[in-house]
Amino acid sequence: MSIGTRTADSVTILDLSGKITLGESSVELRNRIRELVKSGHKNILLNLGSVSHMDSSGIGELVSAYTSVTNNGGQLKLLNLTKKLHELLAITKLLTVFECYENESQALQAFRR
Repeated sequence: MSIGTRTADSVTILDLSGKITLGESSVELRNRIRELVKSGHKNILLNLGSVSHMDSSGIGELVSAYTSVTNNGGQLKLLNLTKKLHELLAITKLLTVFECYENESQALQAFRR
């Protein structure tokens, strides 16, 4: 898995690609989120459009990231869910937890509300 980082307005966007599975990739995501929160980044948008596979460990990392960001007064939103990820989040009822967007500009506007 690779993680690209960019900023738009006051939002840190993480462009994720590859597989988010048990092991290095989920640890890498966890560490990146922790670093961002620790350094004061409150608004985080995870761009999942290039994620090819996610297992239960990856889902767990999304929930952990959401909890960590929210507990520190921030917001975490998801962007560009693939069909598989959308189904996975629907099955696990996590679509009711995460705000998901298909359009980056709409996602960025949602942080301003």
